[in-house]
Amino acid sequence: MNSSKFPDWMRSVQQRTEVALGRILPPSAVTPDRLHEAMRYATLEGGKRVRPLLAHAAGEVTGARPDALDRVACAVELIHAYSLVHDDMPCMDDDSLRRGKPTVHVEYDESTALLVGDALQSLAFQQLAEPGLLTDAGRQIEMVHHLAIAAGSRGMAGGQAIDLQSVGQSLTREALEVMHVHKTGALIRASVCLGALAGHYCSTDVFQRLDHFSRRIGLLFQVVDDILDTESDTATLGKTAGKDAENNKPTYVTVLGIDEAKRLAHELESEALELLEPLDDKADAMRDLTRYIVHRRF
Repeated sequence: MNSSKFPDWMRSVQQRTEVALGRILPPSAVTPDRLHEAMRYATLEGGKRVRPLLAHAAGEVTGARPDALDRVACAVELIHAYSLVHDDMPCMDDDSLRRGKPTVHVEYDESTALLVGDALQSLAFQQLAEPGLLTDAGRQIEMVHHLAIAAGSRGMAGGQAIDLQSVGQSLTREALEVMHVHKTGALIRASVCLGALAGHYCSTDVFQRLDHFSRRIGLLFQVVDDILDTESDTATLGKTAGKDAENNKPTYVTVLGIDEAKRLAHELESEALELLEPLDDKADAMRDLTRYIVHRRF
């Protein structure tokens, strides 16, 4: 892909993901209407859709059908949306702003927010379990397995638990990396792996290379997120800027300092791009996404 075409490709994937999410989320007029309305509020019309973008980009490497990638994209984005709803609740990070609008527990109430997260998680697995998603049922089950691990105690939920336990503590860079490999990295890794597995051809070598890439890109995303939380404002981010510092949470900026965090981001970018070097131009979207993650402003 010519890099000049990347913005159009990105918008196209974001738009088709929005359409696909709107189609699979229950209509707000269907009982229980308040829950369904809140599910749509939490998921639609917002977010960078980085995980769907990664799924589609990986699927291009392995020749996946666009409709299969739409379901994969929805699955990972629904898990992501559920995690944000729960993370924002008063018992967790207690935030009132997400994607430029009031968080779900503020717009609705805490019990509704809790149920929204539960329902979005279930709906995510429904997408991967749909009969006929792939012709290879064994690979389809493998995809469900990958997402389950990424979302559970050995992945995102476990990372959030470590994060909550780390408030007010001084962490080493190694301990911080362990936390974010779980909290942020696990679902990003799953997005790449599921997109690749949705394809018609995915050799062990290509899959392993994409898996290693996904580990680098997961850490890269978090490092850049921590930098932006320090340097950007609330209006730009669409969420409360400086929230982690206010809550005395360890970040790459507090552990390493801003200059070293930026150096690490560029190091991870180089490592990720190097892993893609042996792949042909079908991996160009992955390359452009890597650069986008580094240079994004929100």
